[in-house]
Amino acid sequence: MIFCFFVALGQALPYRAAPMATIKPFPALLPDSGRASEICELPYDVMSAAEARQMAKGRPDSFLRVSRPEIDLPEGTAPTDSSVYAKARENFDRLIAGGTLRKDDQAHYYLYRQIMGEHRQLGLVAVANCAEYDANTIRRHEFTRPEKEDDRVAHLEALDAQTGPVFLTYPADAGLDELSDRIASSEPDIDFTSPDGVQHTSWTLVSQWDTQFIESRFDSIPNLYIADGHHRSAAASRVAKRRSSSGSSDLFLTVLFPHDQVQILAYNRVVRDLNGRSPEAFLAALGQVFDIEDSGLARPSGKHEICLYLDGRWRTLRPKASSIDPDNPIKQLDVSILQDHALG
Repeated sequence: MIFCFFVALGQALPYRAAPMATIKPFPALLPDSGRASEICELPYDVMSAAEARQMAKGRPDSFLRVSRPEIDLPEGTAPTDSSVYAKARENFDRLIAGGTLRKDDQAHYYLYRQIMGEHRQLGLVAVANCAEYDANTIRRHEFTRPEKEDDRVAHLEALDAQTGPVFLTYPADAGLDELSDRIASSEPDIDFTSPDGVQHTSWTLVSQWDTQFIESRFDSIPNLYIADGHHRSAAASRVAKRRSSSGSSDLFLTVLFPHDQVQILAYNRVVRDLNGRSPEAFLAALGQVFDIEDSGLARPSGKHEICLYLDGRWRTLRPKASSIDPDNPIKQLDVSILQDHALG
């Protein structure tokens, strides 16, 4: 996902004590529409510092200078050094002062579309409530690493802004889909294709009727689910607690996609060795817990299928019934089955 939307802290959202997820519009910091392709970048944590330096080379307004500011410091600077966060703030202020980023004059929802090949997904950019994250109304599925949380907290505090959205998903709603499709048929505010071939398009929702309709539909959605951004949401929650006495922000930046538009991409594993076993012995051990078929498939075609490339051939592994715990939904996940019965 390439980030096109930013939210400054310092605004409070009245918390509604209700078992439903709350989202609200906000005045975003937006890239100059004619130069969005020069500004917007991939998330901070999908490249190394060396890769970030190369990507930003010759591009003074690349947002990597805010999200990976160590690229503007001597090589070898620790990514958590205080100078890194100071440089992030310096570069952020420069982009705002020069008009590269501009703050919307009113609070709005924004529609964000990504097209990658044949896949299209339309998301709503909004702010969500940290209190609802804490209460598990916004559901998590990962643990977080303290050092990564600390880094995001320091970055957020230094900028007084959240510069990357938490990717949320929600049960698809026909009314929201119709609204999104209607808006997406109009002229966009921002439209560009990134170097990886993904098209990024956004619209500002200016109709008060649309705003009220969105909120009325989300009133019936009990939970939101974090697809990506566990460290960003945890950091926002920590900062909100720190600032609670000053009445500062209790919000965090999100982009929400309906569940039936979300595409789960492969997260492949490369095994360096077979722990002293021959390929034949390894396959024999796998055969105790998996049914193994020579398939030639390089990608699973359904649930409970794992594709294995070994010794020059593709095989499909399907866990035997005895390998699936019917009483533990976590253990039923393919990632758990793979870890517990093949990699662990």
